[in-house]
Amino acid sequence: MTEVPAHAEERLRTDRTIWMATVTAEGTPAVRPVWFTWDGAGILLYSQPRTAKLRHLERNPRTCLHLDPDEWGEDVVVLTGEARVAPEQPAADQVAEYVEKYRSGFERLGMSAAEFAADYSVPILVSIDRVETY
Repeated sequence: MTEVPAHAEERLRTDRTIWMATVTAEGTPAVRPVWFTWDGAGILLYSQPRTAKLRHLERNPRTCLHLDPDEWGEDVVVLTGEARVAPEQPAADQVAEYVEKYRSGFERLGMSAAEFAADYSVPILVSIDRVETY
């Protein structure tokens, strides 16, 4: 993996949404916002079962993720890597960093962390092989 600049590292730890691109069976890019945590080498996120995102990743595990740019279209952080369903990962409500980061998000959804974890029960681990910043 390429080195992660300090400002990108900070954003990966604090930004709440990252956009994940997968590819449909027809070859069309499909981009979705997802909640995530960053451990310095990869992204952990959670999905509901039976989603298009999971079907796309099953066919093609390559993915691209990016953070929102600033108001001028700058401070862009783009990551590429390979995603896989990771059943060995703990449930979302068992990851302290995830729960702390998204506590207000769970409340906005009218859910507890445990309810969120039951609904978004499929952990996905993205191994990052490239980081680009602009």
